[in-house]
Amino acid sequence: MKRRNLLLSSLALSAALVSPAAMAQGKPIRLIVPYAPGGPIDVTARLLADQVKTSLGTVIIENKPGAGGNIGADAVAKAAPDGLTIGIAAVATHAINPWLYSKMPYNAATDFAPVTQILRVPNVLVMNADTANRLNIHTVADLIRYGKANPGKLNYGSGGNGSAGHLAGEMFKRDAGIFAVHIPYNGGNPAQLALLSGQVDFNFDNLATAAPNIKSGKLKALAVTTAKTSPALPGVPPVSETLKGFEIDTWWGLVAPAGTPKDVIARLNQAFVAALNAPETRSKFALLLAEPAPGTPEAFAGFLDVERAKYEKVVKTSGAKVD
Repeated sequence: MKRRNLLLSSLALSAALVSPAAMAQGKPIRLIVPYAPGGPIDVTARLLADQVKTSLGTVIIENKPGAGGNIGADAVAKAAPDGLTIGIAAVATHAINPWLYSKMPYNAATDFAPVTQILRVPNVLVMNADTANRLNIHTVADLIRYGKANPGKLNYGSGGNGSAGHLAGEMFKRDAGIFAVHIPYNGGNPAQLALLSGQVDFNFDNLATAAPNIKSGKLKALAVTTAKTSPALPGVPPVSETLKGFEIDTWWGLVAPAGTPKDVIARLNQAFVAALNAPETRSKFALLLAEPAPGTPEAFAGFLDVERAKYEKVVKTSGAKVD
């Protein structure tokens, strides 16, 4: 009987060491953000860390930028699977980079345990308003007609080779059957400045970044890239109304190292989904024009598989490579 009790006590202690309750009472949880402080991913991570402190205890944000997010993602992949290290999985780190980089320090498909998707931020197809009026382009169909009637005359800008804007442009060209010269810039802001000054004809930009210039009338929004219209941009149709199946946006979610116990993943999911569904969280995310996308670990795992397959085709078609 003593041996049996000792065994049960030992098993209970082992479970407590990785249980979220133990995490809340002991060491803080480390949430790795693979990008620099101050960006939208960092901001949302900090908002969520504050929201879950009552259920999970202290969550410390650790920024590990570099190599397109690969450094931070790799730190998560190689951390102990004890529930004390979790990280942000972004469209770049978990869907684009595996095909963009010839050598990856981690396997995006097998080195992580998905917890939940966090947010989706629509991208938007925008033109310089003066250019759009001059070329008589007011819809996606107009842009496609112009491209087919004037082969080689269109160009578009992006934040660099392999960026979300670049790959969205390549998807658009492929699906629309038109050609447009890609002009890469050193970041999203220079690309938007080039569009505002008329150096490029159109961009696929993050809605949160483009919204102020859309509202001021400097940029004309032709369509959003999500499957449905965005409440943040009412009246602007999705590209998919013209090009069936076209869907590309910016997203990020939460992952833990592969091998993290399922009960720990479930508890983390419960806490972060509750935080994402909280009215105060939703109102703050609305200011970033972001749409909360909480779900089950299984749903996020399936979503990641679909996104990797989608970007494999797009990256290979574009020919983009970082190294």
